[in-house]
Amino acid sequence: MPNAPQASPSPGARQRRHRLPVRLWHWFNLWFLVVMLMSGLQIFNAHPALYWGSASDFNDPWLEMYAIRDGDGSIHGQTALGPWTFDTTGVLGYSGVAGQEQVRGFPGWITLPSYQYLTMGRLWHLFFAWLFAGAGALFVIYALFSGHLRRDLWLSGRQWRGLGRDVLNHLRFRFHPARGGYNGLQKLSYLGVLLVALPMMVITGLCMSPTFNAAAPWLLDLLGGRQSARSLHFIFATALVVFFLVHFAMVLLSGPWRQVRDMITGGRQPRDGDTGSDDHAA
Repeated sequence: MPNAPQASPSPGARQRRHRLPVRLWHWFNLWFLVVMLMSGLQIFNAHPALYWGSASDFNDPWLEMYAIRDGDGSIHGQTALGPWTFDTTGVLGYSGVAGQEQVRGFPGWITLPSYQYLTMGRLWHLFFAWLFAGAGALFVIYALFSGHLRRDLWLSGRQWRGLGRDVLNHLRFRFHPARGGYNGLQKLSYLGVLLVALPMMVITGLCMSPTFNAAAPWLLDLLGGRQSARSLHFIFATALVVFFLVHFAMVLLSGPWRQVRDMITGGRQPRDGDTGSDDHAA
């Protein structure tokens, strides 16, 4: 028997730019990561120094924040990165206003809670870390089985070859439409976050758990020890903050109202011939 003709979408129909699972994961991840960052800095402030290896070498941190008192009695915040030392008074090491000074790594306005409370910081951090890991696992399953990873995030050969051009265009603030899709540089950055930064955040976080260390000591050895895992956790968290800042800047430069609206409602894929900077979707 002849094959039945397939129904084609009506000329005016357009697909969603962002499917519901993508939108949900985007907004949930935003709040999960904000709470985890702020509570993580609360934990960091309990010992504002980072080391490599299995144990804390107090004489050789690669990153340290502290306060010093001058001969005249004034206090200054200091941040040491390897052999370099920077005066970071008012931000790192020593901050606050007159009468409310804080001798701590990160200031109270960016930590959760704002006052020094290690136990509460750990509770917030671990609770949202499990939500973050669960949501991430569900999204990876969705991305693999729905084709989202292959269809929307994987780079084509042409996009790999055009990465240099994409970098130059972004540096010149030239954003070309891509019919609702992502350009090569965007795809590469999103893949880096999805396949490298986020999994490493989970793995290095687990490696700071004594229970997990007992269950999988080989993973801690692979990372170079407990203090190395803590340092890598901090580095990947910093990379995610940098990604967020660049991502936020790109949204502002390419039409923030449309981008936020489409990430809430799903938006619509533009038809051929449509114009606009839709390639910078959130």
